[in-house]
Amino acid sequence: MARPAPQPHHDHDSPPPPPPGPAPGTRPPHPPGPLAGTLVLDLATLFAGPLAATVLGDFGAEVIKVEHPAKGDPSRTHGPAKDGHGLWWKMLGRNKKAVTCDLGTEEGAELLRALAADADVLIENFRPGTLERWGLAPEELRRINPRLVIARVTGFGQFGPYARRPGFGTLAESMSGFAAATGEPDGPPTLPPFGLADGIAALTCVNAILMALRHRDTGPGDGRGQIVDLAIIEPLVTLLGPQPMIWDQLGRIQERTGNRSANNAPRNTYRTRDGRWVAVSTSAQNIAERVMRLVGHPEVIDAPWFSGGAGRAAHADLLDAHVGDWIAARDAAEVVDAFEAAQAAVALVYDIRDVFDDPQYRALDTVTTVDDPDLGPLRMQNVLFRLSETPGSIRSTGAAIGAHNAEVYGERLGLGPDDLDRLHAKGVI
Repeated sequence: MARPAPQPHHDHDSPPPPPPGPAPGTRPPHPPGPLAGTLVLDLATLFAGPLAATVLGDFGAEVIKVEHPAKGDPSRTHGPAKDGHGLWWKMLGRNKKAVTCDLGTEEGAELLRALAADADVLIENFRPGTLERWGLAPEELRRINPRLVIARVTGFGQFGPYARRPGFGTLAESMSGFAAATGEPDGPPTLPPFGLADGIAALTCVNAILMALRHRDTGPGDGRGQIVDLAIIEPLVTLLGPQPMIWDQLGRIQERTGNRSANNAPRNTYRTRDGRWVAVSTSAQNIAERVMRLVGHPEVIDAPWFSGGAGRAAHADLLDAHVGDWIAARDAAEVVDAFEAAQAAVALVYDIRDVFDDPQYRALDTVTTVDDPDLGPLRMQNVLFRLSETPGSIRSTGAAIGAHNAEVYGERLGLGPDDLDRLHAKGVI
């Protein structure tokens, strides 16, 4: 469904119905997105590369998901399933045509070359040297199709001493400095419970692909594609903000501070009287002043150290005590109402149930309803943002492995049923 249409709230006891169709004369339910006419080959597995292809598909690209005929993308069986259908795959495989192809065989490689001849983008995450071993080196593919943009997503990049190591998001979260700075001061380094590094790398990959397409399709590119070399260990380093400069210029390392910030205070999570948790942020000076007036301690505002974030962070124990005591004496609803009235920044700490129930998320349709042929109405994350003229849409959920073999190989490459049967019998598709 198209992103702009918000969905009504539904109880968790029964699945919500699919969203209604558009009113007469309005935008069709699946309008062409800004990437309509762009053909993407998704050869990647387990998460960063495939998620990048998902985002491109959400905004209109035709995405052909190429999987090994016996193994498939491991995300099909990663995490919980319902009735034998992997739930993660339903989201990660959405808006993709699923075909099978053993790229390690000569006939499989030839099928890929034929598909690549008309493609705009190819996304892969094999270890460096794998495509070359199969006769599918980027140079060969770009000889066939000079317009092709090839995104190579690996743990450590295409060169350097670690290039051929197996790399996963967990290693990036560890090696980037993220884990070392995350957790309680007296506790171990902490890893996120979801694919943070992969997700950030996926969004970075989308940006890189769009830049390469822009360069190709404007004067400087002269119609030629290029190769994107994306190492999953790198994007998280960018998100560390000033930490590299702080180390370089001051010789200091960001220590673990739990939920506190090294740059301002009060900034923490606090427990309410009725057992909920709320998060408070005071990144702006005026917000910090409003919070301290609200909790009954305006006297600290006049202290010299309160005038800047670093000074407030140095007095986090005192500020946390003032804020924490005030919040602990009140129920969550009262806390949120009081903070909103004071124009101070607060949010309840949500789990996914709260995301489903929250009126702001419902208004944005952040978690939308799509119709899945296997599971019926299915709630999943909507497309990432709203475009006023060319909105993205979810046109299909993750398909069965090889579901589009006949369509893709038949319509694009002219293979008939006998050809497909022969390739299937040989294990090529």
